[in-house]
Amino acid sequence: MNKSLFIILSFVCLFATRGIIFGQRPVKSSLVPTHEGTLQLRSDSSRRFSNRVLQMQQTKATTVSPTVSPTSSKIQLQKKENLSDYVNPFIGATCLSFYIDNRWYGGLGKTFPGATSPFGLVQLNPNTIDGGDHGPGYSYEHTSIEGFAFTQMSGIGWFGDLGNFLVMPTTGDLKFVPGTDSDPDEGYRSRYDKGSEIARAGYYAVMLTDYHIKAEATVTPRAGMLRFTFPENPTSRIQIDLARRVAGASRQQKVKVVDNHTISGYMECTPEEGGWGNGGGKGKYTVYFYAQFSKPLTRYGIWSAPIPENQSRKLDDVVSKEYLDIVKQASIIRDFKEEKGKHLGFFTEFATRQNEEVLMRVGISFVSEDGAKKNLETEITDWDFDRVREECRTAWDKVLSKITVTGGSQTEKNIFYTALYHTMIDPRLYSDIDGKYVGGDYKIHETGSFNKRTMFSGWDVFRSQFPLQTIINPKVVSDMINSLVTLAEESGNDYLERWEFLNAYSGCMIGNPAISVIVDAYSKGIRDFDINKAYHYAALTTDKFGNGHNGYTKGEWDMISTTLEHAYTEWCMSEWARQLGKTADQKDYYKRSMSYKNLWDKETHWFRWKDNDNHFKPLMARGRLHEGAGAVESNPFQQGWFVPHDIPGLIKLIGGKQKAIAELDYMFENTPTETFLWNDFYNHSNEPVHQIPFMYNRFGEPWKTQKYTRLICKNAYKNEVRGLVGNEDVGQMSAWYVLAAAGIHPICPGETRYEITSPVFENISFHLDNGKTFNIIAKNNSPENIYIQSATLNGNPYNHCYLDHKDMIEGGTLELIMGHEPNKKWGVE
Repeated sequence: MNKSLFIILSFVCLFATRGIIFGQRPVKSSLVPTHEGTLQLRSDSSRRFSNRVLQMQQTKATTVSPTVSPTSSKIQLQKKENLSDYVNPFIGATCLSFYIDNRWYGGLGKTFPGATSPFGLVQLNPNTIDGGDHGPGYSYEHTSIEGFAFTQMSGIGWFGDLGNFLVMPTTGDLKFVPGTDSDPDEGYRSRYDKGSEIARAGYYAVMLTDYHIKAEATVTPRAGMLRFTFPENPTSRIQIDLARRVAGASRQQKVKVVDNHTISGYMECTPEEGGWGNGGGKGKYTVYFYAQFSKPLTRYGIWSAPIPENQSRKLDDVVSKEYLDIVKQASIIRDFKEEKGKHLGFFTEFATRQNEEVLMRVGISFVSEDGAKKNLETEITDWDFDRVREECRTAWDKVLSKITVTGGSQTEKNIFYTALYHTMIDPRLYSDIDGKYVGGDYKIHETGSFNKRTMFSGWDVFRSQFPLQTIINPKVVSDMINSLVTLAEESGNDYLERWEFLNAYSGCMIGNPAISVIVDAYSKGIRDFDINKAYHYAALTTDKFGNGHNGYTKGEWDMISTTLEHAYTEWCMSEWARQLGKTADQKDYYKRSMSYKNLWDKETHWFRWKDNDNHFKPLMARGRLHEGAGAVESNPFQQGWFVPHDIPGLIKLIGGKQKAIAELDYMFENTPTETFLWNDFYNHSNEPVHQIPFMYNRFGEPWKTQKYTRLICKNAYKNEVRGLVGNEDVGQMSAWYVLAAAGIHPICPGETRYEITSPVFENISFHLDNGKTFNIIAKNNSPENIYIQSATLNGNPYNHCYLDHKDMIEGGTLELIMGHEPNKKWGVE
């Protein structure tokens, strides 16, 4: 996923010592008003492991939708007019961690349920927790909400970041600290009615029971809107914690009163105050805001906490009693014009009638206050919350319609369209409406012909997420390539970052995934970027991090993974050089790409790590199944299958095709296929194995690819809060499902080949940007008829278990005849 093993283990200890408890707490008041405007609902060890998980799932949290009762765990649609109606943002919205058989399972999906637009800069999301490894700021099990943040990360580990500009409606006494889920009364957070919680594409709503306030959120790409329905109260309030940041704090904040309805300012965030990787991710950014209120600012002020000069404000500090005691000593400054500080909060107070609506609209920018103002004034021109909500829903309907499916169950459509939705949150916009953005030199630049994008979780997303976008959103792919190339130039680093976060070279994970993304795009004709500059930086990246002429990448804990992944991206460079006519480079990079063989151990017949003197290290206790042992977030058995660029060479090392098939069979026969949660065999919870089910196509037994991909789609993805078996990882986990459920998936991005597998649906149509459509039809498809019997491509008999990208982009129809038993003659190469 997105954190090293030692980080996971350290967090286990942290979590245990912090004593975080999930549970129902008594509410502050048993009186919940019922009035017009109150939110209403509308009409062996692997085997033991599997059984334990199934028992646990019987008590899993439920999913709430606007058209079901709170006790239902499935979305049920009243109408099917809009594809966005199928989206269930609660899928994966949990940071819940647990032990089974002494093994730690951390985080599951880690998605957020709040409002966002397709690839938008703003994510307006309820936050239930700070501190710890809670990247999305929200976990379904929590029983209270501390506010609504305008920025958020989705599906990540490593403690997270963003969660800035936290807005909370309150009544009564003003409190300066949020409180905790176990003790909401300590602060301004509120318990909430779980049955009232609604999450839709572009919309979120909930009843805050402690204050009797209904909260609703919607967004545009660069701005957000909140609508609060208050009870009758002489001291109603909207308060904003400007210091708030997931897993840390902002270093400095500024707020100024622009007029009697408007404030603006910024929150400056640096690694010294925690955030991404608790500072290790080098997150350095400033969030600018321009916020307007529908009620005038007549009683307003700030609270300013006296943070000592040497006070640490990282992951653990901001939730510690010592730090919170300091914040509680904050002084109030009223009727100010402009203030700066280390820990500021803003509030505006007013009297409200019963059911009175008070709205707030906010432009967000990473460039300037003026940029935030332009973003707001361009995208939200009035106070019509419902219009903004409808426009966001329409935007989601448009992008979701790039793939339409028929057949399958309603639940499968919920899973499919939610997965597609999750693949179009990132890479998000980073540039303002006028094209300005902060570059890698932290100076202001203008994009010109592309949108500057950010949130590139490379080690994850090169496998499925970006290959999917090459089909349905090629402009987003070229935007991200331009963003990575300009970052390499502007930063002066002269290489392509593997996990880019708001210009930060976080260094998270391994490999050179940006090269894979660039070469895959180029090979598919996506070339709207400076090719010479991109090649230049890709070459420098390969020289800096690749296997080079040493024959492998040295490392204490990651040698197998880095060596195999570097070999793959060196092949990508060879392939790109071939297409560019760079013959000498092609030969050199191809030779380097074969260096993966240098870690093959003839004695144990598998990959094995070495010491820095080129000698194999002693085997660990569990041999090739020992997690770590040179493999990142995996074991050597799992990682060893990652030779996508030379599968014939891998087969030869293993001992021939039949031996390779036997090894793959051994992997799946020992996988807990009832759950697919973290395990030592096919571990779908994490990325290193994601290409493995499709390798049966290359081994001459494509019916097994069909069998196992359908099984993974069925059991690893659910229409539930715990519906993802691992971290979403910025779209990767969902993109795997979208492609596999559609009947295709790459093994080797950089090639234009997609492996054909068994679709979940009867008809899948890709509506392409060039105006053409490619259809995949699966006749006689059903949960039992999962095997391909025969196929035609554009009406002609087709006996290949693969499809070329150009066949899709040119439009046409792949028709599959499905049956109950495998046809072991179809698609055999």
